[in-house]
Amino acid sequence: MQRYYKDIFVYVYRQTQNEELSKDLTQEIFIAMLKSIEGFDAKRASFKTWLYKIASNKIIDSYRSTYYKYVTVVEEIEEGRSSSLSMEDLVVLKEETNDILDIISTLSTSIQQIIRLKIFGEMTFAEIGLLLELSESTVKSKYYAAVKKIKKVMEV
Repeated sequence: MQRYYKDIFVYVYRQTQNEELSKDLTQEIFIAMLKSIEGFDAKRASFKTWLYKIASNKIIDSYRSTYYKYVTVVEEIEEGRSSSLSMEDLVVLKEETNDILDIISTLSTSIQQIIRLKIFGEMTFAEIGLLLELSESTVKSKYYAAVKKIKKVMEV
């Protein structure tokens, strides 16, 4: 746990931008890891890859909760988190970000995992392929199809 705690916390924090929520989710991820450690198979994936898969699933569950949406909006408005943006710009940016996250949350779980691992986990397509047991080309095509879909929905 000591070896991967910081990496997992950073992975979660990049997606939530909420320190307390990230701490809670990181704790849940390691609890889930401990509960399912017997299911780990080193032949299928590295331990790190397996742990990121657990993390990805927990983050997706979090995004589905109404608590997450409420807390992040309220905190960001209350804290005025940007020194370089006006309040108006901050509200517009937050709305656009929420719109994108809402669109992502409507996609299948497998597509959400690919997007989150690529953007927030900073993984390569090859690493994601290993993690999800898909070919690199399949991961790429699913990722770019999802990005195209998100752009199309945002234009409407």
